[in-house]
Amino acid sequence: MAKGKEDNKPKGVRIANRKAFHDYQILEKVECGMELTGTEVKSLRAGQAKIDEAYARLYAGQVHLVGANIALYPQAAPEMNHDPTRDRKLLLHRRQIEVLEAHVRQKGKTLIPLAVYFKNGWAKCEIGVGVGKREYDKRQDARKREHQREMKREMSRRNR
Repeated sequence: MAKGKEDNKPKGVRIANRKAFHDYQILEKVECGMELTGTEVKSLRAGQAKIDEAYARLYAGQVHLVGANIALYPQAAPEMNHDPTRDRKLLLHRRQIEVLEAHVRQKGKTLIPLAVYFKNGWAKCEIGVGVGKREYDKRQDARKREHQREMKREMSRRNR
């Protein structure tokens, strides 16, 4: 890396939604900010969140993360803690929201959170526009992965 250049990759905890890539074909990805309270940020930094069952929804020109579970922060006083399953506003530019809205209007497309992480101290959420996979699509993907593994094994045997 060149001297003086900062690494812009996310550091620290990354909560990924691995189930999303299994159940959906991801067409487009968008990184957005998250509007969080203090105890939510501390729980996220500790890696205490689940986004497997979450999805994003458009409300009146705004995008909200619905169904994400950010655990209660144990060191906080009970009156200071947050609601673990509340809807959280996602921060996007107006044009990005319009593009996502155009995708969601089409039948069969939905917004799925792919990952939650910190980048330069800010909480970020990566959402993707996804189309649900059918059972035969999943079998095709499994066959393709198995074929790739076999090719890799054969190449390593030949290189010995």
